Amino acid sequence: MAIVQISRITQRKGLQENLPQLAGAELGWSIDERRLFIGNGTLAEGAPVVGNTEILTEFSDIIALNTFYTYKGEAAGYTAQTGPTPGTPISQSLQSWLDQFASVTDFGAVGDGVTDDTDAINRALYQIYCREVNTQIRRGLFFPAGVYLVTSSIKIPPFAYLCGEGADASIIRLDDSASYVAQTCDSLQQTGANIGTNGALIPQYITMANMALESTDSTADIFLIEDANNCRFQSVRFSGPLTIADLDTDADDIACIRFAGTTSFICEQIIFDQCYFEGTTYGINTNEQVNAAVVSNSRFDTLFQGILLGYGSVSNGGATGFRINNSVFDNIYAEGIIFGLVSLNTSNTNIFYDVGNHFNGVTNPATVIINIQSDGNSSIGDVFQRTDAYSAVYKRVEINNTLSTSAFASSIGLAMGSFVMRSGRRTTLTNATTNGTVTTFVTTAALAFSVNYTIIRDTATQTGTIMVATQAVDSTGDLSYSIDYTENSSTGVTLSLIQSGTTITLRYTTTNTGSSGVISYFINYPT
Repeated sequence: MAIVQISRITQRKGLQENLPQLAGAELGWSIDERRLFIGNGTLAEGAPVVGNTEILTEFSDIIALNTFYTYKGEAAGYTAQTGPTPGTPISQSLQSWLDQFASVTDFGAVGDGVTDDTDAINRALYQIYCREVNTQIRRGLFFPAGVYLVTSSIKIPPFAYLCGEGADASIIRLDDSASYVAQTCDSLQQTGANIGTNGALIPQYITMANMALESTDSTADIFLIEDANNCRFQSVRFSGPLTIADLDTDADDIACIRFAGTTSFICEQIIFDQCYFEGTTYGINTNEQVNAAVVSNSRFDTLFQGILLGYGSVSNGGATGFRINNSVFDNIYAEGIIFGLVSLNTSNTNIFYDVGNHFNGVTNPATVIINIQSDGNSSIGDVFQRTDAYSAVYKRVEINNTLSTSAFASSIGLAMGSFVMRSGRRTTLTNATTNGTVTTFVTTAALAFSVNYTIIRDTATQTGTIMVATQAVDSTGDLSYSIDYTENSSTGVTLSLIQSGTTITLRYTTTNTGSSGVISYFINYPT
């Protein structure tokens, strides 16, 4: 209604507990809580309800005043129905809605790269995941972009979910002499031999995503996964301080990832996806029993060696079911992968660039790239920048006469175990030709090989195998060969071999029938 007059303002003051019903438009000031109220007035005066209305000040608890939140989704152009009917929307307290996730800054972490945030982060992990077993209290712990300096290990308990704003944005950085940047712990934040004691739950169902763990200490590993199962690391960067200048030796002996376990608590179902491993002696190194771990879509860069499983005295059989796939290895001084005294592990469809060259480039191989030392492991579908010529100096994959499997595409064919099958080729056998060339073979690749072939000339077909052996590597030697074939009628083609230095040439001679022929063939030889 229209204002017809302005009355004199009346006011009261006193303690909050003594606040009376104020007259219409009368002000009341609570001295002890610094809260301001105004009387609503009477129903006869037009007030919707009788009572006092609080006027917001800088000391008002806004969340307590606005007690309920209902999702609307108005950006879509309409209000979403959140309940069973439009008239009964689902509402929750604003505090409850805001508590759906927690920020590490709520617990005092600063993330300025200077303040020691160790206690704040560990306190946050304890308060959210360790104080109670009620699953409803667990929340994702958010790390806003920043560098969170720590001076001792971060202890990550069961069911923890740590997430950041990117592997180059949310960074936990160790800047002191400590064993690890972070490690798994039980539900009482116990580590080592104490894991699982005092009724604690062992590390399990831990997730870390979109953040980085860094160390500036050349004596500290990055992450210890101990007695843990069902853990996932998504888009996490594990970064150490070592550079190419430091990585011509394994003396620093630090790793991005180490495992530890017991016969009672075995590490299993550990997944690394889209992760980055760099700046340490090893990307992953363990002699411990680890079951069914997966590394996929990841990158290993600037390391002495990439992944080492069981390269030493193993515990309880070491790693088994460890799958490495769809990842990139580059700038690695020695081997990319070593399967030592372990079995049932596999490397699949990975790509290896400058690996095993002692940082001298791909034309200077110094070690094998994948070294398989025990039965029951495999390298299937891996591809390598190292060419066939340089693999004759150091192999791409060395299976060391084990009952393991190796199959990969070389530049000229398919390598399987200790044999290479060159890609099938086809050559025209020109009519009425003497000592024409079908193909050549270099004895530096092998001193023995076989050729499987088929010749078609008009309606005549010949198929056979040529077995070749020589004693010489760098000069003409005792070349010996045999040709075993069958044909439906005479093709008029004669095959022969000669050797000159390190080159063996497969030749052909054709009679004059008026028609040329075609030979299709592939070559097998041991590596």
